[in-house]
Amino acid sequence: MTAFRFAAAAAGMLAAATLAAAQGNPEAAKVKNPVAATPESIAAGKPLYTRYCAVCHGTSGRGGSGSDISAPAPDLTDAEWKHGSTDGEIFDVIKNGVPPDLNMEPWGDRIKDADIWNVVNYVRSLAKK
Repeated sequence: MTAFRFAAAAAGMLAAATLAAAQGNPEAAKVKNPVAATPESIAAGKPLYTRYCAVCHGTSGRGGSGSDISAPAPDLTDAEWKHGSTDGEIFDVIKNGVPPDLNMEPWGDRIKDADIWNVVNYVRSLAKK
């Protein structure tokens, strides 16, 4: 019976951790995208995505294969967004990375905020229809 309780508790903690991770960043979720997703913004985001993001996420945004030292980059065209799916959460992940392992490194010191918003709009344009 003790092993069963331990297993149940562990499963409950795992489910809670998974749910918390899937929820993203509640504070970042409140941030609204100040850059309209116009064709111009999306076009401005594409070369930035190609330069900074495609090496891991692929030119199509469908994710990367990873390696023996890094995890595969997630698919940016699907509906599953482990670190949040709002524009504010996507902006936060691009700007600040994903600690503690930083499998997604922070780009805020290399890309201006307005340009990050253009990348957010471009990434949104990649979504599967």
